Amino acid sequence: MASMLLTRRLACSFQRNYCLLVPGSRHISQAAAKVDVEFDYDGPLMKTEVPGPRSQELMKQLNIIQSTFINRPALGILPPENFVEKLRESLLSVAPKGMSQVITMACGSCSNENAFKTIFMWYRSKERGQTGFSKEELETCMVNQAPGCPDFSILSFMGAFHGRTMGCLATTHSKAIHKIDIPSFDWPIAPFPRLKYPLEEFVKENKQEEARCLEEVEDLIVKYRKKKKTVAGIIVEPIQSEGGDNHASDDFFRKLRDISRKHGCAFLVDEVQTGGGCTGKFWAHEHWGLDDPADVMTFSKKMMTGGFFHKEEFRPNAPYRIFNTWLGDPSKNLLLAEVINVIKREDLLNNAAHAGKALLTGLLDLQTRYPQFISRVRGRGTFCSFDTPDESIRNKLILIARNKGVVLGGCGDKSIRFRPTLVFRDHHAHLFLNIFSDILADFK
Repeated sequence: MASMLLTRRLACSFQRNYCLLVPGSRHISQAAAKVDVEFDYDGPLMKTEVPGPRSQELMKQLNIIQSTFINRPALGILPPENFVEKLRESLLSVAPKGMSQVITMACGSCSNENAFKTIFMWYRSKERGQTGFSKEELETCMVNQAPGCPDFSILSFMGAFHGRTMGCLATTHSKAIHKIDIPSFDWPIAPFPRLKYPLEEFVKENKQEEARCLEEVEDLIVKYRKKKKTVAGIIVEPIQSEGGDNHASDDFFRKLRDISRKHGCAFLVDEVQTGGGCTGKFWAHEHWGLDDPADVMTFSKKMMTGGFFHKEEFRPNAPYRIFNTWLGDPSKNLLLAEVINVIKREDLLNNAAHAGKALLTGLLDLQTRYPQFISRVRGRGTFCSFDTPDESIRNKLILIARNKGVVLGGCGDKSIRFRPTLVFRDHHAHLFLNIFSDILADFK
């Protein structure tokens, strides 16, 4: 029984909760569909404003401490003897198509940072051929000069978020507060499609918008090659998360993949936020239906450990070229292996697709009833979102929902996003929709 409770809790905590219903009781105005689950509740019961007095006291205690530390092995030079076996049970059991290599990291930023390094090494190796490093390369890299430090670049998209470390910040374009005062690289930034909704009513316009963005990608690759800042790789999120839950069609990503192959650029898919099953497939890029979907793919957050998968041809040609002290945390692989077992045993990918459909259908209904507050409803699986009229209204709605026991997230300029757990089911969606319907009906 204890084991069942543990695995259940692990699955429940598998996703960052951006649609969290706090246990309690509440009258539900409409009947909600019910399914058999081990745990259930009637609805949230809020006794105080959030954060409550107990949380405020804990926060006060935490603020006294400068930092906290944990003790774990330096994985880079002291991996446990069963590390390969545990990787096979966890990460390699869900490896994306075509990517047999995996390197673990501690977080999403260092995953992308080292993925960039892997791409630059791969690209320079293609240029260099079979010869080794030259004396000039070895000497100039020590003083940050070419040819040892080639002037390569990574193409990213406006609205993207790929992390807050130095290299990643050059590809992050979602909030100015992330970037202000920080020196950066002159790397190309392409526009990401701004689709019109409902999609079925704007097929022609959206196709033209995606074609415009793809044309700009190619133009930038050519322009930067002429500037001697060769684009070695393209990085893209399947759904731009921090930037506003921005979607593009599967066809857009298929054509972007073709462009990267045409120009000899590596294709890096950032699944730090979209990976782990919330879209109804374990990796969101699986929806694209490509035989050769990516060269490198980064992950973190819901995967409990950071890291990246890559094709064998991207494997560094010498030890310590991709290295840091921790290189991830082997204990997280143990947790992830059990979470993956629960996902498979309870068919939680299909559950995310089904519950997501219930959530999206309900949001579309609310959009019809309250068009003054909700627009551009969109989503894949439970990875759903909508726009509000402005940031002020968005933030007020989030605050009201929070004090009714529902945690929602803001993203972009004026969007609200949902990130429920994989065990979020249809009746949870109906429970939320009833609460939010009441909020909208009383909203002033």
